[in-house]
Amino acid sequence: MNRLATSSSPYLRQHADNPVDWHEWTDDAFVEARERDVPVLLSVGYAACHWCHVMAHESFEDEATAAQLNREFVSIKVDREERPDVDAVHMQALLALTGQGGWPMTVFLTPDGAPFHAGTYYPPTPVSGMPSFRQVLDAVTAAWRERRGALEDQSQAIVAHLRTTTEATDDDARSLTPADLAAAVEVLGRERDPRYGGFGGAPKFPPSMTLEHLLRHHARTGNAAALTMARDTAHAMASGGMYDQLAGGFARYSVDATWTVPHFEKMLYDNAQLVGGYARLWRATGDAWARRVALETAAFLERDLLDGGFTSSLDADTEGVEGRFYVWTPAQLEEALGADDAAWAAQVCFVTEEGSFEHGSSVLRLDSSVVAVAPAPGEAAADDDGARWARVRTRLLEARAERTAPARDDKVVTAWNGLAIGSLAEAGRILGEPHLVDLAAQVARYVVGLHLVDGRLRRASLGGTLAAAEGVLEDYALLADGLLSLFSATGDVTWFDTARTLVDTALEVFVDGDRVFDAPADTAGPALFLRPADPGDNASPSGRSALSGALVRLGALTGELRYRTAADTALASYRTYAHRAPRFAGWALAVAEAQADGPVEIVIVGPADADVAALATGDLARAAWAATTPGAVIAVGVEGSAIPALTDRPAHDGVPTAYVCRGTTCSLPICDPAALTLSLTS
Repeated sequence: MNRLATSSSPYLRQHADNPVDWHEWTDDAFVEARERDVPVLLSVGYAACHWCHVMAHESFEDEATAAQLNREFVSIKVDREERPDVDAVHMQALLALTGQGGWPMTVFLTPDGAPFHAGTYYPPTPVSGMPSFRQVLDAVTAAWRERRGALEDQSQAIVAHLRTTTEATDDDARSLTPADLAAAVEVLGRERDPRYGGFGGAPKFPPSMTLEHLLRHHARTGNAAALTMARDTAHAMASGGMYDQLAGGFARYSVDATWTVPHFEKMLYDNAQLVGGYARLWRATGDAWARRVALETAAFLERDLLDGGFTSSLDADTEGVEGRFYVWTPAQLEEALGADDAAWAAQVCFVTEEGSFEHGSSVLRLDSSVVAVAPAPGEAAADDDGARWARVRTRLLEARAERTAPARDDKVVTAWNGLAIGSLAEAGRILGEPHLVDLAAQVARYVVGLHLVDGRLRRASLGGTLAAAEGVLEDYALLADGLLSLFSATGDVTWFDTARTLVDTALEVFVDGDRVFDAPADTAGPALFLRPADPGDNASPSGRSALSGALVRLGALTGELRYRTAADTALASYRTYAHRAPRFAGWALAVAEAQADGPVEIVIVGPADADVAALATGDLARAAWAATTPGAVIAVGVEGSAIPALTDRPAHDGVPTAYVCRGTTCSLPICDPAALTLSLTS
């Protein structure tokens, strides 16, 4: 066993028995590199990464390769999910050097931590013009010995370039206007795939934040095209191979443009966002399939990822083969179902003798006619096909349970749990499923109780033990935003107070004037050559866009100018994205849609002796959650509450009362749910 045996990262522990003398990202590693006067090999990956496993098996488990690494380098292994700051700055270097990114990421550094060469996966033998990993090691070693000065000059040039790029200001950093938001939707319209749904070509990732942006834009403007783009994309994803038609939950992405074959790992951050996304789509359209997918995905989270908090991911591979757990042949269907049901299942799930995947196996998709009638968990089928699918699905799940299940990365990441908390809380109220709100509160208690230490967040934990890595901006912002959603769903002021404290800390730690950084300036361990500050959204909201969302909500709930001003500052860097690359600013644009609508604040207040939990589930609250008002901020409480939004807003005639506010303008007291609905839709 090497040093990784005691790591808090399951991904690093997977490399604990490698013959490579791995270090974690510690000062000791760089001290050793300086003492030995050798370069550093930095390898970055994550547990659900298929090609990370491949390179580990081919190279890091190979004795000869390990001996070369141990002799000529100091080797560092990093889990990108536990140290997103380390990953981010070295990914910038990789992109600058090669123009392409990905994982596993392989970066060569000087003993002072400056990058001078980088790549991704390297094979064990040369393939299609790509050098083998050992050839790359040989070349780097030779260059280090023979052209040391040139390499060091190159590394400093790379660092200088990246610093200049990162510190450059956006000449178009103005507040987003309604015209900018309309322009973003027009760009998305040009990028959409009219045949298969989604945007662009292969590969296709779930555009979770863009779907929310489009739903909010439709709600604010009535733009029918925005709703059509969101609905068509969500339907294509839900009927395709990226969605687990048997157990719920989405894979990371589709390798093709038709949503047929996924890259099979399931990530918490995707599924957390999509629970709320499909619930809000159901609210906007009434499509029963959207409600079903939201509930099935929430059930997947609870059944397969919950361990105190939600764990990070399920692997793509089982028994060393990608997708084996999920795919079927006609013969396997017949063995599980019998001839008649197998023939029907093969037809509606597109299982053929030729197969859509490897070795004659097929990824299950679902015919649109069945998508429309498949029942949600715990609900009765509407017709014969729906009932038949429910029966077939149950039997296939039982058969699949006999297979070796994918491994799980048990790391609990703060930011992604924040996404899940907010999504489950909102979905629970929108769908009328209080269990989901209770689940969100359960996870919130766990994460806040364990990960918040002396006012500062930790990034992750494993089995109830905290990792050393400090929280980054997305941890503070996404957890705060999730807790604000949980406050809206429950009226529990604990969640409001904690969220406000987290945002105040984030403003102090990560914001310097108009600069918003992703990592603290005082992070322990080796100093990075660059302090990351990437505003763009990727698989989940960036720290900056997530912070803007929490700030807009807090500004509405507190009325404090400092939050509204900070939100304007955070959003000011997204105008260029709106016009050129809106898919990489989906959450920021969704937040801007809410801001452009006020944001609308819905206050529900009861008399001082009222039961807050009853207010949060009462008729007025149901009317508030049923409205498609973009990014509405809901506050629930009693007269005399410490929540500023409830101050001086009495319960009219001693009964629960709603107030609808836009900016500084509020409605008269509303006691009738129908009148509240009318106020929110007029």
